[in-house]
Amino acid sequence: MKKISIRQYIATLIVCFLAIAILSFCTIQAFYKKSVNDTLSLGESALKQQKEQMDAYLSRGMDAVEVTAINIEYMLRENYSNDDILSYLKQESKYYKEDVDVNFTGIYGVINDEYLDGIGWQPENDYVPQDREWYKAAVKADGESTFVQPYLDAQTNTVMVSISRLLEDKKSVISLDIELGTLQQETQAIKLNGQGYGFVCDRSGLVITHSDEKNIGSDISKGEMAALYKKIVSKKNQTFSYKMGKKHITVFSTSVMDKWYAVMIINNDVLYKKISNLIIYDVGLSIVLYMIIVVFCTMSMRVTRRTLNELDETNDELQEINDSVLQALAKTIDAKDKYTKGHSVRVAKYSKMIAVRMGKTKKEQDEIYRVALLHDMGKIRIPDAIINKPGKLTDQEFSMIKLHPVTGYHILKGIRRIKDLAIGAKYHHEHYDGMGYPSGLKGKNIPEIARIIAVADSYDAMASNRSYRNALPQDVVRSEIEKGKGTQFDPDIADIMLQMIDEDKDYEMKQTDELKRTILVVDDQKMNLMLVKGICKDEPMYNILTAESGEEAIEILQENEIALLLLDIEMPEMDGFETLAKIREFSDVKVAFITATRDYDTIEKARKLGVEDYLTKPFLPAVFLETIHGIID
Repeated sequence: MKKISIRQYIATLIVCFLAIAILSFCTIQAFYKKSVNDTLSLGESALKQQKEQMDAYLSRGMDAVEVTAINIEYMLRENYSNDDILSYLKQESKYYKEDVDVNFTGIYGVINDEYLDGIGWQPENDYVPQDREWYKAAVKADGESTFVQPYLDAQTNTVMVSISRLLEDKKSVISLDIELGTLQQETQAIKLNGQGYGFVCDRSGLVITHSDEKNIGSDISKGEMAALYKKIVSKKNQTFSYKMGKKHITVFSTSVMDKWYAVMIINNDVLYKKISNLIIYDVGLSIVLYMIIVVFCTMSMRVTRRTLNELDETNDELQEINDSVLQALAKTIDAKDKYTKGHSVRVAKYSKMIAVRMGKTKKEQDEIYRVALLHDMGKIRIPDAIINKPGKLTDQEFSMIKLHPVTGYHILKGIRRIKDLAIGAKYHHEHYDGMGYPSGLKGKNIPEIARIIAVADSYDAMASNRSYRNALPQDVVRSEIEKGKGTQFDPDIADIMLQMIDEDKDYEMKQTDELKRTILVVDDQKMNLMLVKGICKDEPMYNILTAESGEEAIEILQENEIALLLLDIEMPEMDGFETLAKIREFSDVKVAFITATRDYDTIEKARKLGVEDYLTKPFLPAVFLETIHGIID
């Protein structure tokens, strides 16, 4: 009930939260989308503007090369000499640098297999222009003006780019060198409202220009920028978000002359600051409204929860009582057989272990445990003499034993809150081959819960002590389970038990209690000691030791394993309380007082000291035996 109330309370808060969240979302969604789209559009527009200026600038270089190439091709057709062509190159180089752009540093090339330079540079003797990238790129472009791979000039520490073109004779090439100072200025202007930075790189990752000049010439295809570079290439001029280290950034990219990448990077915290502030403000208002609702709901729920808590406590008490009753019933059943202490609990434990390995749910496991706990309920009607008979049973006695499943069924069938409780009791002695009892069910016709208990019950019977033997060796138990597969036991469930046995390396799944328990009786009156021995003479489970004083009892306890100490209170020299105090200094043995005193204050004092029970003299033999049996077992 309490859980249902909490769920309803939480559901109410969730519904309110969702309503507020949806309302808030609707109020900012359109604005947010428009703001983001506008911001991205502004970024793309700003980058596009700088890209167009770069394209225009580089196109002038392309035009210069194209015009020069046309003129030189004409001169070659008219058989101008190389000196005439060199003169023309010098004239053009001067014109371009002075009148077009100061960064157009000069035109040069190979004409009729001779290197000609418009600015008068003389190469070394081993200089082979045909091996240079500007020549190879021109040949590869086959008559089209082309950009050559940018390079970092070692002397000026500036990135240079060349535009080359193969002439119509298919062997002559002209090329224009361009310093990228103007392009650098355009790159430094790549910003959005004064925020962010930009750079231009070629397809190999070489940074040609950068807002921060110290990064010019770096290779972003390697190192920490490599992943970003790959994404820039893969996105193909698209805007995208990216996480760089701990920061989230937005990356705008476009192509320059279809050869390079122009990139603008802005931190998202800066890019969306105004939008974020608006969202925070709106969320803050929503939280305040939600908290008001939470307070109201909480106050309105207090009375209901108080009532439900009381009901839950009552239900918990009832469940605890139910479990205690089941445990008590199991102990009642086991109490009839003095040799199989804890049999029902162990069978329940093994059944639950099997259920776990079968993949049962937690609820199913607990139900199987409870059903197995009362599987022998019907034994309550079988005479103790038959259950505890040390020898072989007669046919008539065994017939009575075989009645206990039916008896248990009729005792338990009225309890419907625990599923299959009566079914487990009735059919746990059915055999898989149909040779079991009481109904002779066969195979899967036997309820699954009964097939599980059958394996667990038979295992514990072999792994428990008897009056005539201790628990069987583990290999013997395993062999019997193996033999029973398909005949006595469901083979699948038997295989699970065999697996459990194989994993139990130390043979812990067995009854570990010793059959014979040693009881030390301490009394200064020999007659009382003889009386106790006389009562226990027909009880093979108990070994009686006696002591006539507290000192003697302490000596015996220090030398022997004692299951129960029966201690007289009124003794000379050292009474029962003093003796118990000294014993507790070295032993936690279970203790029961024996005394002629019938004072309740003395009984209460003994109880506070942890004494298990209190026997008053003279006591009935049956009461005495039941008391020590209850304490020990």
